[in-house]
Amino acid sequence: MHCPFCSHEETKVIDSRLAGDGTQIRRRRQCLDCNERFTTFESAELVMPRLIKNDKTRQPFDENKLRNSMTRALEKRPVPSDELEASVARLIHRLRTIGEREVPSRLVGDLVMEELRALDEVAYVRFASVYRRFQDVTEFEEEIRRLQRISETAASREQMSLLPELFGKKK
Repeated sequence: MHCPFCSHEETKVIDSRLAGDGTQIRRRRQCLDCNERFTTFESAELVMPRLIKNDKTRQPFDENKLRNSMTRALEKRPVPSDELEASVARLIHRLRTIGEREVPSRLVGDLVMEELRALDEVAYVRFASVYRRFQDVTEFEEEIRRLQRISETAASREQMSLLPELFGKKK
């Protein structure tokens, strides 16, 4: 690393510590020429995949756009902001771990719908109406029926998962 004072090419690390809740490393350095000290921060650069839109154009992932669309769907709903932030963090983590340089924007929309369904069903239907471009009330009704079937299926799975535990206690 070049010294910011004299531009000498060689510096040595005097001290290293974790910073930023463990997401960064803070390093104290000293120039080998002028002996001035300075601090640097090192963090991992995790690249988000580019989005392939429906018209085949590509654009960079925008975390603010994601957050704003979810916030709009959750407007006036009883969902704490920390739950929204946790949901956004899960989405970003899933996109990073896909390991692809480019992903269809449809995948991001589907992931958002999955997260919203878990957060608030009304917000889910709001987002779905825009995302899937509902044209009339029947499309809303169909989506609500689909959501009810998903909820019923999930409830029955939860009930079924208790059965082995109950049988295990009797033995």
